[in-house]
Amino acid sequence: VRIIQRFGRIDRIGSHNAVIQLVNFWPDVDLDEYLSLKGRVETRMRISIMTATGDDDLINAEEKGDLEYRKAQLKRLQEEVVDIEDMQSGISIMDLGLNEFRLDLLEYVKQNGDMDSVPYGLHAVVSASVDYPPGVVFVLKNLNNSVNIDRQNRLHPFYMVYVGTDGEVVCNHLSPKELLDNFRSLCKGMDSPVMDVCREFNAETKDGRDMQSVSALLTDAITSIIKVKEENDIDSLFTIGGTSALNNKISGIDDFEMICFLVVR
Repeated sequence: VRIIQRFGRIDRIGSHNAVIQLVNFWPDVDLDEYLSLKGRVETRMRISIMTATGDDDLINAEEKGDLEYRKAQLKRLQEEVVDIEDMQSGISIMDLGLNEFRLDLLEYVKQNGDMDSVPYGLHAVVSASVDYPPGVVFVLKNLNNSVNIDRQNRLHPFYMVYVGTDGEVVCNHLSPKELLDNFRSLCKGMDSPVMDVCREFNAETKDGRDMQSVSALLTDAITSIIKVKEENDIDSLFTIGGTSALNNKISGIDDFEMICFLVVR
């Protein structure tokens, strides 16, 4: 289209040529392979979505934005007297769009390309500290699309849970801003393995052959998601606007697939 536009301008804007010829041809290779058009267009679309609203991803219907989450939270602020500091979801007008994380992701996509080909189940190991106790941060995907009807989890179908080595939840899935802050603080700028903690983890898991300790914490993480949902279902029975108690339930580990996890040692 650009070539044709330029051709038209050359032909009409002060041209001294009697004849102008445009030769258009198809290369003798598979066009998709030659142009990588689909991948390039989808990458551009994702960048545009993240740069603009972050919502309404036309490429993947599962990647729903957090517009409903914002609406529910703002409605609560409008109709109730709430202590924002005590709200479990940690609402902040500046945090509603998670834009700072979208900008990080946008920069990563620009530098490294799309991540569609990255396999599930990858993990990394980082050092614990006073602020970040030993444990595992799990990133999961819920396979049951109807579970989030009550719009409690703004990252649905993705769930993040930080579980300590004692099985206690450090940060649950309804605090995505806090979880993402933790994740970024632990990982940003770490472009090479922390060998000391990697060696410890590899020794404990026999180089990944024995992951029972991680599996146990994964079970704790999913149990915490189920427990929080059940508590919210009970609370919803006593609030105006309907209950989520009759919506589909999370049955257990089979409702989730592992995207990745971060080991904190």
